[in-house]
Amino acid sequence: MKRPLLLAVALLAIPITALAQEQAPAPPAPMAPPTTPDEFVTQRQARMARGGGNLASLKQVADANGDLTALTPRIERLIQWSVDLPTMFPEGSNTAASGAKPEVWSDHAGFQAAAERFQTAVRALAAPAAANDHAAFLTAWTAAHDACSACHDAYKQ
Repeated sequence: MKRPLLLAVALLAIPITALAQEQAPAPPAPMAPPTTPDEFVTQRQARMARGGGNLASLKQVADANGDLTALTPRIERLIQWSVDLPTMFPEGSNTAASGAKPEVWSDHAGFQAAAERFQTAVRALAAPAAANDHAAFLTAWTAAHDACSACHDAYKQ
């Protein structure tokens, strides 16, 4: 009698666990807008780390053949970060702890163009995710990852 009950509980727990793992994590608490160079550096580093983690988590779901339609909130947060990213590098925020190359400011047009390429690539994740198209999503993810890496290669120490 205990075995069928245990089996039934286990069979019920598996899809519930899988569903919970596919749910997007709660959005981070909003930060107060930065006003000092140190605040800009701290916030942009925290948001960069969050964005990188978010991008990696998208790939994990795709690689696991998960439900891509559940990624919409994460993709929306990544898009918002891609929009905000260039504003997080105001003049004077290249402090010792920054990790940004001086070219962010001396080649600002190049930096803006790199940020726009990242934004375009991140926006391109939305349609294949909504269609649950794994092949197209992985192609778009690779483009977003490559745009992210290219910007880091050019503008991060």
